[in-house]
Amino acid sequence: MATSVTPHAHAGPQGFIRKYIFSLDHKVIGIQYFFLALTAVWVGMFLSLLMRIHLLWPGVTLPLVGEIKPETYLSLLTMHGTIMVFFVLTTAPQGGFGNYFLPIQIGAPDMAFPVLNMLSFWTTFVAFVVIIAAFFVSGGAPLHGWTGYPPLSAIQQAGPGEGLGADLWITSIAIFCLASLMGALNFLTTTLDMRAKGMTMMRMPLTVWSWFITAILGLLAFGVLLSAGILLLMDRNLGTSFYVPLVVVNGQIMGHKGGSPLLWQHLFWFFGHPEVYIAILPGMGVASQILSTFSRKPIFGYKAMVYAMLGIGFLGFMVWGHHMFMSGMSPYSAFAFSLLTMCIGVPSAIKTFNWLGTMYKARIRFQTPMLYAIGFVSLFVSGGLSGPFLAQPVLDIQLHDTYFVVGHFHLIMGVAAIFGMFAATYYWVPKMFGRMMNETWGRIHFFLTLAGTYAIFMPMHYLGIAGGTRRYSQYTEVAYLQKLMPLHQFMTYAAIITIATQFIFVINLFWSIFKGPKASDNPWESTTLEWTTATPPPHDNFNGVTPVVNNGPYEYGVPGAARDFVMQTDPAVGPAH
Repeated sequence: MATSVTPHAHAGPQGFIRKYIFSLDHKVIGIQYFFLALTAVWVGMFLSLLMRIHLLWPGVTLPLVGEIKPETYLSLLTMHGTIMVFFVLTTAPQGGFGNYFLPIQIGAPDMAFPVLNMLSFWTTFVAFVVIIAAFFVSGGAPLHGWTGYPPLSAIQQAGPGEGLGADLWITSIAIFCLASLMGALNFLTTTLDMRAKGMTMMRMPLTVWSWFITAILGLLAFGVLLSAGILLLMDRNLGTSFYVPLVVVNGQIMGHKGGSPLLWQHLFWFFGHPEVYIAILPGMGVASQILSTFSRKPIFGYKAMVYAMLGIGFLGFMVWGHHMFMSGMSPYSAFAFSLLTMCIGVPSAIKTFNWLGTMYKARIRFQTPMLYAIGFVSLFVSGGLSGPFLAQPVLDIQLHDTYFVVGHFHLIMGVAAIFGMFAATYYWVPKMFGRMMNETWGRIHFFLTLAGTYAIFMPMHYLGIAGGTRRYSQYTEVAYLQKLMPLHQFMTYAAIITIATQFIFVINLFWSIFKGPKASDNPWESTTLEWTTATPPPHDNFNGVTPVVNNGPYEYGVPGAARDFVMQTDPAVGPAH
């Protein structure tokens, strides 16, 4: 393996606190992000389970929780969406796996700014603590939905939870934005400035490209949301009128005038739609990595995949208005947003066909990471097919406030991204902790989770077409909605089974970390740089030497090679194929 000596980024840690708590090591910080997201996802799943229980049994009194009232249901909905979007879908793929593996995959000893990296994690942790605190203050958690539309979110007297709970909600998101901005700066600088010799941009693994593009989106989007949140806090507490028009609440004229609720929608969705791709792009990168590795073939159309991700990132900032067709926008604006939304399907389709091309006529190894990568592609396609319907204003106006939208975004943004996280976990845990996860239990977990996911979210599309309204806490007041209850029963039972299935994953994960069979340095026979170093990687990743990169990231099935794969540090085998 060709290597060259380089100085270390910083000295090794001394003492427990510096090594495991306030660590500067990107690998420890990545693990901290991972377990924070694992905690958050259980909180989010528990809240969703309470919502589904209330939909089926509206009058039931639960132990510890008590009776779930309509306003409690809306609080559960708000906090479920917020925790899952910010502290799971954003935190785990980028903060967790990105932090751990991006420096290793480009041959760097650490992130460019280790102290900033540590601060970004602990700032995220503070944001999580603040949002959980909203459950325990007077009035409880807010009920304005995870999108926080004013004037409901902008006036403290607007309802239960809209006092201190809503202030904590906004503060948490603002703190999270600061953390994400610090992380994005670190990712961009590391990728651009710290690549090993020979690691050109077009030799970077697609995972690195996905984290790099996600960081660009985060840098541009989270600053807008941070500004919007500060203005919302000012409206709530300082008497400004950025978002609140002249409005009457409970017969009392509020001290606001001249504000526009639509301003918040524009600012929020200018962040909100790139956020969809912040959640899904790392999953695309992981799926590409794993499909190539376990198909034993080079990724089909590497450059097309890179340009497709860049195209998704670019177009992602131009389609925010398709969330606002209901707002009464000009038909000309709606047409423009509709057209651009259809355009973003093109790079997504390119990626899908390239994944299928990678698997076509391949010697596929159906191990757990590969199953989850295939599951990711399946969910991405299934969720994406309903996108063009919602891109048409005439259809979206009918479907917007129904379960059709809930089914769409949960499939394509929620569980598809989570399947990417599962794929990454089963693929990289051997490198992170030096032990293999159990293959049999991994497969059982996959098939039960895939079946459960489709059983929960596909019926939502039928509910939406039948007029099943979202955000309603119970279906007992409207006659035609009562006829949809059998579907809700089916989805709720599926959700209970699917959530129970996740205990298999958690037990497998922790058992494997401590008791699993020892992993070799390259158990999957992969080609990228993280598999050239020790397992787990040493403090500076490469034992004081930096690899020299001679090959592309996906050199599988190379004619004339001694093995069916050529690692990036092996002697050059000619142009990538």
